[in-house]
Amino acid sequence: MSSNPRLALLGPHSLDADGIDAFAAALGAACAAGDVAAVILRLASTDERGLTARVKQIAAITQEVGAALVVACPGFTGDLVSVATRGGADGVHVDKPRDLKDLRDRLRDGRILGAGGIETKHGAMEAGEAGIDYLMFGGLYPDGVAPDPATVLARAEWWAQIFETPCVAVAVTADEIAPLAATGAEFVGLESGLWLNDPGAVERAQRGFQERVA
Repeated sequence: MSSNPRLALLGPHSLDADGIDAFAAALGAACAAGDVAAVILRLASTDERGLTARVKQIAAITQEVGAALVVACPGFTGDLVSVATRGGADGVHVDKPRDLKDLRDRLRDGRILGAGGIETKHGAMEAGEAGIDYLMFGGLYPDGVAPDPATVLARAEWWAQIFETPCVAVAVTADEIAPLAATGAEFVGLESGLWLNDPGAVERAQRGFQERVA
């Protein structure tokens, strides 16, 4: 694969009102350091009004740099599509999804539907058939445990070689970035621990992509 992947930045799990200002500042610095294609905002569940306010705050940053913003909120029982839309986000992200067809029907007019947390190839293929816009492999579990990096690498390579639906291959450590970029994945995701306190990680990752194809 001769082209470079683009970067997606993952926010920390269960981001709440107490942490949103610091997150916004860190995201602004990271976006200023290089080309960020997408941000996956993983919010703590609260009422729709509170969630919408958090989304609006982050959407103001992503819109400024042309990055897509997708919203995840595990455990939220309200209308996440409405929250994302009213907050100015570009779509939603769901882990271990069960209702992709319904979400796909509701997310029209270019709105993004992303999925992750799928543990089997069969489940991944079913998600692709449901019309998702991207499939994410890897990323920390909500309890902070990291998935097996070899499995993430193998799944991203398998998907990128066979399927047209883009995938996001997530690096939890810096050493994982280059191998994931070599899989052919359209996007390499950076877990929050890589960039939240180090905006230069964005520039270093992109420099590594360029050196890979030089």
